[in-house]
Amino acid sequence: MLNGFKDFILRGNVISMAIGLAVGAAFTAVVTGFSTAFITPLIGLATGSVGDFSAAKFAVQGTYFPYGKFLAAAIAFLITAAVLYFCVVVPMTKVQNRFAKEEEVDIKAALRDCPRCYSAIPVIASRCGHCTSEVEPDPEALSLAKLPVQR
Repeated sequence: MLNGFKDFILRGNVISMAIGLAVGAAFTAVVTGFSTAFITPLIGLATGSVGDFSAAKFAVQGTYFPYGKFLAAAIAFLITAAVLYFCVVVPMTKVQNRFAKEEEVDIKAALRDCPRCYSAIPVIASRCGHCTSEVEPDPEALSLAKLPVQR
């Protein structure tokens, strides 16, 4: 029973996930600190309140709603999402696209049905191999196979 647990913990994806969570928590702390120290006071100055607006609240029938804390958390989330997207997702997508192998199209593997006997024939075929009927080859498949279009 403990060997199974040890194998589960030592799996690469569990360790990678744990490292990702630790780095994500540290990154979130940095972004939250940045938004609290710089962005929130700037928004507070722009809206007319002095400095930090995270303590802002309104009351309805004696119940207080601290909307400033929500705004501070939303700003931190938006900054975190933007930084992750532009600094991690976009570069990784470019790297993956650069190293992605372009798959060759095997035009002979593409099949269609013969209009006479309904047997499967290649899309570039001009004659059915089963009933020997003449068929019109697909012009797009002919151009992919770099064959002349027959008229």
